[in-house]
Amino acid sequence: MAANQFRTPTIPFSHPITTATRKTCVAAQSTLTRNTLKKLVIRASIEDDIHKGDNKTTVDQDISQTPGVYNSKDPSAVDCASRDSKSHQSTRFWCWGVSGAYSESAAEKAYPGCEAVPCEQFDIAFQAVENWLVDRAVLPIENSLGGSIHRNYDLLLRHRLHIVGEVQFAVRHCLLANHGVRVEDLRRVLSHPQALAQCENTLTKLGVIREAVDDTAGAAQFVALHQLKDTGAVASLGAASIYDLNVLAQDIQDDSDNITRFLMLAREPIIPGTDRPFKTSIVFSLEEGPGVLFKALAVFAMRNINLTKIESRPQRRQPLRQPVETTNGSLKYFDYLFYVDFEASMADPNSQNALRHLKEFATFLRVLGSYPMDISLA
Repeated sequence: MAANQFRTPTIPFSHPITTATRKTCVAAQSTLTRNTLKKLVIRASIEDDIHKGDNKTTVDQDISQTPGVYNSKDPSAVDCASRDSKSHQSTRFWCWGVSGAYSESAAEKAYPGCEAVPCEQFDIAFQAVENWLVDRAVLPIENSLGGSIHRNYDLLLRHRLHIVGEVQFAVRHCLLANHGVRVEDLRRVLSHPQALAQCENTLTKLGVIREAVDDTAGAAQFVALHQLKDTGAVASLGAASIYDLNVLAQDIQDDSDNITRFLMLAREPIIPGTDRPFKTSIVFSLEEGPGVLFKALAVFAMRNINLTKIESRPQRRQPLRQPVETTNGSLKYFDYLFYVDFEASMADPNSQNALRHLKEFATFLRVLGSYPMDISLA
């Protein structure tokens, strides 16, 4: 096998945590910090509750039952932004990846002092928030190099959570290994597939075999727990500290402009304002026809509303549609949902008018959230 080829993943990180897994974590006290063990126990407890069937959400919910245009005066909406600005220490976040993942750093940037609980499955993060087991979820939605996280776009529609914030986080990859291991000792390197791809040049020069696992911090955890002497991990400086690994090299990503955008999800929306830059995320579907998508996007252009993101996904329940008139009756085409982000608050009458206009010919429209923009990088 060539050194620059990916090997088949051999490390199962996505299985539910069981009693046996918890015992394994406790047995590793000499390697993991006390804070990390606490988070693993919290995560195990939450995942056990979810897997016992305490799931009040129907994930295959018909999208026709979802709400239409967002009402900023809805009394059920909570001003989470003003409430959370007072204290974050009691806020518990469900972050994707094991302790030390970039999601954890993103949560700390958005809510300093919050309690971050690691999670290894996107679905469980959504369910934990819906079932009142945690207050928020912090999940990646797109990367400047790797593109969109399509799984999370689909989950945004299937679940009834609201986007209440975003964080743009500068990802800085490090090459980690156990103490005493040198760069020339490495035969393989573990990490998330996107992280491995983002460090292509460095890893190619090293001539190591790359193995893809579920997340960067999970790779660091595995290397530390098994005291591997010929294996390194691509992960963060935070992961190196948590799992007591040596940093062989910093900033090994091919492109210094490596930014991941994370979304903050909550059970209730925040009340949008106009005192600072806001972004609004929506999803809609359209009937097939010439110029229909152009017409949909024009409702924003004619009001000088800037679109920052457009993502299309085939509808899950009915991905293919049969045309009314075909020559042989066998032609089909995809039926799409369109996810759009635009730079405006739903408190702005201009935005409200744009969505009213869009709703006139959209077959489905839902506001996923109207939230403050993150204009800083960390």
